[in-house]
Amino acid sequence: MGGKGSTPARTPPPSPTPLPPPSPSPPKEFDQQWRKTCWSKGERDHMVDALRNFKLSDPDVGQLRCLLYGGIGAGKSSFINSVNNVFQNRITGGALVAADTGGFSFTMTYDTHYIQGRSGEKRLPFAFNDVMGLEDNKNGMHLDDLINALKGHLPEGYEFNPVHPLSDQKKEFIQNPSLSDKTHCLVSIVSADKISRMQKDVIDKMKSIRAAASRLKIPQVVVMTMPDKACELVNKDVKRIYYSKAIKEKMHECSNFLGLPMNCILPVKNYHEEGMLDNDMDILILNAMTQIMNFANDYLWNLQQHANQK
Repeated sequence: MGGKGSTPARTPPPSPTPLPPPSPSPPKEFDQQWRKTCWSKGERDHMVDALRNFKLSDPDVGQLRCLLYGGIGAGKSSFINSVNNVFQNRITGGALVAADTGGFSFTMTYDTHYIQGRSGEKRLPFAFNDVMGLEDNKNGMHLDDLINALKGHLPEGYEFNPVHPLSDQKKEFIQNPSLSDKTHCLVSIVSADKISRMQKDVIDKMKSIRAAASRLKIPQVVVMTMPDKACELVNKDVKRIYYSKAIKEKMHECSNFLGLPMNCILPVKNYHEEGMLDNDMDILILNAMTQIMNFANDYLWNLQQHANQK
């Protein structure tokens, strides 16, 4: 009974429709390992023994020579040290590694890194050559020197020059390299957390080296380092590496960029800040080394077969 000038009652506005609950984030892990891996201490020790006693297709070669190359700071020298750690059963530092290269390559000379055997044993049947890092434009490792390394023309201790590669007219140039001087497996080192940010020039250089190695029939793999920086799951537990969707995506990126199949992409966590050995890290390192050794040894076997046919 409102009197004159009274305001009619207002109808309250309808309640807003509640928003649907946000859809759950897709899982970051697969239900099971997509690459079967045994993480036991027994498996680690078995692989160590198998590599210590590895029989070469051509015993005269002495060591299978693995050439490591990649961008600056990808972990080439750290991988050599990590392999050495496993076989010395302690932290080592044979290949010098800079804490922060400031964007410049720390490796400046062509040196062979052998792996020491047990006390009283000769060195193990594989060796590494680490080279100057690849950079964009005309900086870093010269492609001609990398090809010289593949063919066995570079002498021990050769000092890299980004502008002037070693000429076949120089006295240091190994004119008639032995099979022991040549590369038996080309190992591309790529950092998992930097794959998508790699400069085009560096990728193109890596593809050029791969093409040169392919012409020489040299087998190739990619060692993908720093998976712990590309995936939080792996950072917390290395054994989750083959459950991680992020790591599988990074491996696909490697495969697409460099043109190698997925079974040639080998993720490894290098030793960096650890003060003692870790069984799970060792398993990844040993899996990678087993595949590298098998590929390199197959290469020697194939050379022998072709030589026998002549």
